Amino acid sequence: MQPGYHLRPGDHLAVNGRIVKWEKYAEQPTRVLVYHKPVGELVTRRDPEGRPVIFTQLPRLAVGRWIAVGRLDINTSGLLLVTNNGELANRLMHPSREVEREYAVRILGEVGDDMMERLKNGVELEDGPAHFEAVSFYAGEGANKWFYATVKQGRNRLVRRLWESQGVKVSRLIRVRYGDIVLPERVRAHSFYELEAKELQELLAFVGLA
Repeated sequence: MQPGYHLRPGDHLAVNGRIVKWEKYAEQPTRVLVYHKPVGELVTRRDPEGRPVIFTQLPRLAVGRWIAVGRLDINTSGLLLVTNNGELANRLMHPSREVEREYAVRILGEVGDDMMERLKNGVELEDGPAHFEAVSFYAGEGANKWFYATVKQGRNRLVRRLWESQGVKVSRLIRVRYGDIVLPERVRAHSFYELEAKELQELLAFVGLA
């Protein structure tokens, strides 16, 4: 075999007399997992402090590696998309796509209609203006109340910082949707499900990779 030779279907490859099943390395089908990240786990390969990381909870790949679509900080739980397709991950994260991320947020403090209007109209943060695409009351009585909030940017701790700019405290934050993909109730913390063929095709079409 000459340097630069491209293997073709039907070719046999042997290294030191041992047959190598090279076809499985040629092209891997795209896979996407919907992982339910719990509070306390990090979205990183490894942590020098020994804290748990999401990638130890995922199935092993024979070829390639899992790529997280964006991040959730250690105190945020909920939906995290993971894929073995780097281009898909890049397109889902790229600011030009303006993919919606929806969160369930438990707030400690008083939230009035005027505050929600300010958060929708836009406030100035340390890294520039930001706003919620949508924000609405969900449930709760007393000091703690639940809201749904939607953003289209992946800026660091954006949802927390928007609420805190209004003098209230976020006591719990759960991502429940990324684009059109919703975290199913059946998927408990530390577990995941894999997108089926139809769901995967819809996601690829959404980013122009169909």
